[in-house]
Amino acid sequence: MDVLGIDEVTFGVEDMPTCRQFFLDWGMRLTIDQSDELVFESLNGCRVVVKPATAKDLPPAIESGSTIREVVWGVSSAAVLDKFASRIQTLPGYVNDGKRMGCTDPNGLAVRFQVTQKHDIDVDCAQMNTWNEKNRINQRSPIYDHATPIEVGHVVFFVKDVNACEAFYHDNFGFEASDRYPNRGAFMRCAAQGGHHDIFLLQPPEPRAGVNHVAFTVRDIHEVFGGGMHMSRLGWETQLGPGRHPVSSAYFWYFKNPAGGLIEYYADEDQLDGEWEPRDFEPGPTVFAEWAIDGGLDGTTRRQKNAAAPSGKFLTDKPKA
Repeated sequence: MDVLGIDEVTFGVEDMPTCRQFFLDWGMRLTIDQSDELVFESLNGCRVVVKPATAKDLPPAIESGSTIREVVWGVSSAAVLDKFASRIQTLPGYVNDGKRMGCTDPNGLAVRFQVTQKHDIDVDCAQMNTWNEKNRINQRSPIYDHATPIEVGHVVFFVKDVNACEAFYHDNFGFEASDRYPNRGAFMRCAAQGGHHDIFLLQPPEPRAGVNHVAFTVRDIHEVFGGGMHMSRLGWETQLGPGRHPVSSAYFWYFKNPAGGLIEYYADEDQLDGEWEPRDFEPGPTVFAEWAIDGGLDGTTRRQKNAAAPSGKFLTDKPKA
């Protein structure tokens, strides 16, 4: 495979202290802690860089306020960098310092590539018992009191022209379409074999450029819940979740991100290969979520936020007449 996934995402933000605390609570490891730069790492070395929105070394913003300013994709070798460079050297915003190269995509976003800096890791994950397969014997599933993200799994952008953006990533870098909202949205993975999507390009009814969300892969559904309740206990605001996406099958929990847009914990997405045929969907609530909890779960009581407490001794007890 040429492109191996996201290596780094850079945010330009208006409130550095709040973002510092947010990403620490999110479960990232702080490796650089300076007034003009924060660098966080996930378990496999995927990086989140946070700088003041006014920093002169940031690429131009695609929208006002705090937002993503650059996405760096990891590739398998220097030869891949050379191959890509020959394709894009005439495109707007082309840069190449020998280690990192890229250009500007049709949406105005700075897109970069480097030989991947991430490393392979081995983590314990929950085994699922189904009717046909009993994989967990004499052991309970894990309970997480917080999440520790493995990597940035995908990014989602509002775009002005979804077809132009899809062609840009496919023709220049070999990204594959997984599913589509025709003329409205393109789910793309960076290689034929991999997770359902590494980038999702969404053209709203009034086309514009902007960040929808950045998503972090966690081990399993239990860590989605544990991480979400931890963030809720700390006072960060849920946008939607937990829930489940029908298109990718992934479980999710979205929070409002002070660095821009939304941020997501997710797990258990579909894995695809070259035999997969992209499907067309009509956008709508039931396509976005098979089920979802509006406002999240109360991290302390384990019930939906703002919901009345159960009246019985057990959650399933019915009140007596």
